Amino acid sequence: MKYEKPTINRVDFALASKYGSPLKTQRIKSEIDGVDVHELTEKFGSPLFVFSQRVIEEKYKEFKEEFTSRYPEVEFWWSYKTNYLDAICKIYHKLGSKAEVVSEFEYQKARRLGIEGKDIIFNGPYKPKDALKVAVKEGAKIHIDHWYEINDLEEIADELGMEIPVAIRCNMDTGVYPAWSRFGFNIDNGEAYDAVKRIYEGKKLILTGLHSHIGTFMLSAEAYKNETKKLIQLKNRVEKDFGYEIEYIDVGGGFASKNRLKGVYQAPEVVVPTAEEYAEAITSAIYEYNEGKLPKLYLETGRALIDEAGYLLTTVFASKRLPDGKKSYIVDAGVNLLYTAFWYNFNIFLDKRYEGLNEPSQINGPLCMNIDVIAENITLPPLDRGSVLTIWPVGAYNITQSMQFIRYRPRAVLIDTNGTPHLIREADDLDYVVEKEVLPEYLK
Repeated sequence: MKYEKPTINRVDFALASKYGSPLKTQRIKSEIDGVDVHELTEKFGSPLFVFSQRVIEEKYKEFKEEFTSRYPEVEFWWSYKTNYLDAICKIYHKLGSKAEVVSEFEYQKARRLGIEGKDIIFNGPYKPKDALKVAVKEGAKIHIDHWYEINDLEEIADELGMEIPVAIRCNMDTGVYPAWSRFGFNIDNGEAYDAVKRIYEGKKLILTGLHSHIGTFMLSAEAYKNETKKLIQLKNRVEKDFGYEIEYIDVGGGFASKNRLKGVYQAPEVVVPTAEEYAEAITSAIYEYNEGKLPKLYLETGRALIDEAGYLLTTVFASKRLPDGKKSYIVDAGVNLLYTAFWYNFNIFLDKRYEGLNEPSQINGPLCMNIDVIAENITLPPLDRGSVLTIWPVGAYNITQSMQFIRYRPRAVLIDTNGTPHLIREADDLDYVVEKEVLPEYLK
């Protein structure tokens, strides 16, 4: 048995619950969809992103059923910024989702995957005019974010000699604070109506849709009811005043996953609304306030569909005792891969049961940065070098926000519905990292 210098640490017994004492509780996950975590790291390396196609399909079908059982015309548009790995996007497109993008880069990625322009929503506050022109030519749905974009689109309309169908993005008070007021035109102060009037008077654009994205990780279904109510009321007014036919309203995304937001102390099962609750809030508001023909309902659901399908496997490299007595475990995955660790307390599972009592610990990544902390306060038993930890859920935003900083970005694997793992992203290497660098002649 290895010797370790004894320490005295204060343990808060108030943490004990009906599930037992934190001194003995161990959360274990030795496999993902039937594939052993050690088998995965031995074959593909560590750290390793792992995605479950089974979970992706289950979550998609859950949300689709809840909305389509309540409303006649519902369309899902996969949010590329949430996770734009080709394999992930392809699954959602095969399931029936179209594409929602917020940059020319994402637009090009969707087109590369075979998505036609007419099946792309082009969103975002920064749309270079050249990119806008391409999207207009290809029939994409343009969601206008600001006054300058109206001017740009009118100039494009003149250049192409055509009227351009557009939607406007709106923001509003939904009862959740802080409100996302940075994007689009405000409904409450009349700015959104003024934008529609400006479009109408310009006679070069045709308003066909209204859109809003009220926030991210929204824990209030009621906020979506308030959002939908205001969008529908604006629809009714502009149809009456300007003769437009609003074909669709887009309520955006932002539905929460079963992740644990920092500062929220109740379990996700308690505070996160269900797909049913989100669907009921949105569709009931349409039925209650709509006048005239029912519009199509668009959803840009991202996080709630993919987050719980994503795992990150990481291996314990070393451990040390910090000056305050807390145990620090150094693993091979850091905040360069888990940017969202600054907002969420991930669930962390062990690969097997370990002997010994839990003690106050923290998990640090491999970066030479003091902020590289995956879990600041966690009770863990004595772990061995080589222990594999599973971090979950990490399917949303971590791939797209991961960065090559100090360490290379790792591989990503998709486990299909038959339990077979497939490589869907190769790891970075030096050639990849320096490919775009140019060394001036005088420095050679």
